[in-house]
Order: sequence, then structure tokens, then C-alpha cells
Amino acid sequence: WRLRDWGISRQRYWGCPIPVIHCTDCGAQPVPDDQLPVTLPEDVTFDRPGNPLEHHPTWKHVACPSCGRPALRETDTCDTFVDSSWYFARFTAPHAATPTVPAAADGWLPVDQYIGGIEHAILHLLYARFFTRAMHETGHLHVDEPFAGLFTQGMVNHESYRDAAGNWLYPDEVERRGDTAVRRDTGAPVTIGRVEKMSKSKRNTVAPVAIIERFGADTARWFVLSDSPPERDMEWTEAGVAAAARFLQRLFRVVRTVAEQTSADTTCPETLSRAADSLRRTTHRTIVAVTDALEAFSANVAVARLHELTSALADAEKTAGEDGMAFARREAASVISLLIAPMVPHQAEAMMALLEPAGKPVVERTWPTAIPELLKASELTIAVQIMGKLRGTIAVPPDMPADEVIALAQAEPNVARLLEGARIVKRIHVPGRIVNFVVAK
Repeated sequence: WRLRDWGISRQRYWGCPIPVIHCTDCGAQPVPDDQLPVTLPEDVTFDRPGNPLEHHPTWKHVACPSCGRPALRETDTCDTFVDSSWYFARFTAPHAATPTVPAAADGWLPVDQYIGGIEHAILHLLYARFFTRAMHETGHLHVDEPFAGLFTQGMVNHESYRDAAGNWLYPDEVERRGDTAVRRDTGAPVTIGRVEKMSKSKRNTVAPVAIIERFGADTARWFVLSDSPPERDMEWTEAGVAAAARFLQRLFRVVRTVAEQTSADTTCPETLSRAADSLRRTTHRTIVAVTDALEAFSANVAVARLHELTSALADAEKTAGEDGMAFARREAASVISLLIAPMVPHQAEAMMALLEPAGKPVVERTWPTAIPELLKASELTIAVQIMGKLRGTIAVPPDMPADEVIALAQAEPNVARLLEGARIVKRIHVPGRIVNFVVAK
């Protein structure tokens, strides 16, 4: 219902050619089917303003398909939204002689998940729905809605800069000096604008190539995914990218240490130390947490859980000699190599190659699954209160009987000291949470 009239033609080179020929005698004529598709020339120049197709010496000059007299091609091209408003339908049968094969499209459409920025969600989404409904009416498709789910991602923002003349400057032309900024080439003062959506017009863009050359593609991806929920806007900062790079370097060092200190054929012993058991449980809880986060498009939550597992794996080196720790460390390193793969695939492969030089690459492995028994807590932390005020905590097995929990709580050193000489009139036990002692006043 928000759809408005749409001028689909553009006076520019990039876009799908409009298959029309203009003849002074016959008027506008469609390009014959046997001359389709119309292809754009590759020897265009952009040395003067306007549509380069208008300036091309030969491309637009053709014979009228009706009378054969000299005629001119249409030099306007389609808005790129035209192509992308139905390409998902074409992809279901990309080599067919007809625009679509409804039977093939039935097996693929609607698209399970649409992801796009807010402009696309407002404009392109409506155009794609219009095209789909039109193709349904013409018999090209059997569905009348193209997408089953919509997720609108946030925008990447950056500061904007202007020189004394009011000209916009690129970030790499500016040197920040605390709260001020100057031009790198002249040292002239620069006005720092607000943080806003990256755009070519305001030049507040950061070239991906420059970031990749300096930090690598994995670091760029990790920073974008870790900064905030994907539906919110995020600010691109040099400090944030550098922090992402430092974490990935730390993770690589931790995994390399595990690879050097443990053997690939290490097996899980029947008896594990408390530290080894804790690391295994952390590993398997992380599998569930990361899986759920990625399914919910909460990549930043997945990143946070992977930070926690990395820290746990690094700390485990302190107890490397305990029973089962070699297995627990190698398991954790292998799992984290798999879990980070959707976000930093290159580093994931590099880490797995350290752990298993002759093994399969990550891309050929299955997603890890958690062992249900390891998702249960091995012990619970119980708050111990006196008259409703926290006085200590105790760690107990989940299945410890209530009377034993209460006795352990009463023996906690600080609690025992405060209860000395007091008359306990009531013992309140909330399983798995608290023990509260009510004393006579």
C-alpha cells in the first residue's frame, strides 16, 4: 500500500539495458527476441559528464527492426532494483529459455530469509513483492510473496570531516589529535562532524581494501559482528578494529600453545580433575550458546561467548598437568576453531591446521553438537543469608540433599561466626538458590 509510481530508467552506464530501439518513422520498437540480451559495450569512457552510452560512437546506432532504416538504441538503463526485484526467481532456473520455470521455483521459493539495510527494507522489499505478485498473475510464479522472513540490519557509521573551505574529507586525509583533527598533508585545522551513516557524498567511508591490507578480512568481519546487535547502527573506529585484531591474535596464540603441548590422539580419561571437567562443561555450553545466538542473528552474543571460552582455555594452561586437562584443552581448541568459522573463516582454518595438520579442513566438517550430560552444572553456588542479608556462599553438587546443604551453609566460616550464640528459629532452603537463617531477636 506504500508503493508509489516508480521511474525505473536511469541515465547512466551501470544497469540493465532497456531493450527498445527508437525509429523516427516507426516509433519505439522492441528489440527482437533473437537479438536478446542486449549487452553493454565495455569500451566506454567516463571523461565527460552524462551517460557514457550517449557518447559511445557505435553502440547506440542500429537498424530499425521494423523498417530497416537507421535508428537509435535506448541509452537509459534500468534502475538496479529492477533486476534485484525478481532475480531470486530467476536463480531457481538460471539456464532456462523462459524467464522462470514455475515448477522449479516451487521447490525454492519463498526465500527463507531476507536481510537488508533499512533503505532496502522500505524500497526494494516493496518492489520485489510487487514483481512477485505480478509474476504470479502472469503465471511465471505460483507464489505471491517472495520472502518468508525479514531481518533489517543496522548501518555502519563514521565521523565526517570538513576543511576550512567546507569541503568533505575522507578519513584517511585526516589525522586525529585528541579531540581535534588536522589535514594530513597541510596540517590545516579540520572540523569534526557528527557520527553518521557512511556515504560517498560526505566521504566518511573507510575503504575495505585498506582495512583488509592492514588487519585482514577476518578482523574486519569480527569487529563488525562483535560491536553491537546487528539490527542496530554501529560506529566504525580504528581503536575497535585494533582491539578485534588483538583478540584474534591472542586466540591464535592460545590454540597454537594447545597444539604444541597436547597430542591429537589424546583421549578422554574416565576420571577428570575439577578444572578439566569445568572446561569441558564450558566448551559444551558455548556450543549451545553460539548456535542459538547465530540462529537468532545475535552475532555479538556469539562473539561474547567465544571470548569467554577463549579466556577459559587460556586459564586452563595453569592446570595443564591435571587429569584429563590435555583432552579438555584440545577439545575446547577444536570446538572454538569450528564455532568461529562463520565469522573468521581464514583463522578458523589456520587454527584447525595447527591442531590436525593432516585432518579435514573446517569447511568440510560438521557443526559441533553439545553432549547433554555436560550441559548440566557440576555444582551450584548457593547464597547463604541471615535474616535475608547475604553473609556468604557455598558450592554444592546439584543433587545434594537439603539437610546437607543447610548443614554446609551453617558451617560456612563467616556464617558460623555470625550465628554463634544466636538461636535459629527457622531454616529456609530454596533449592539451587539460597539458604536463609532466621534468628530470634
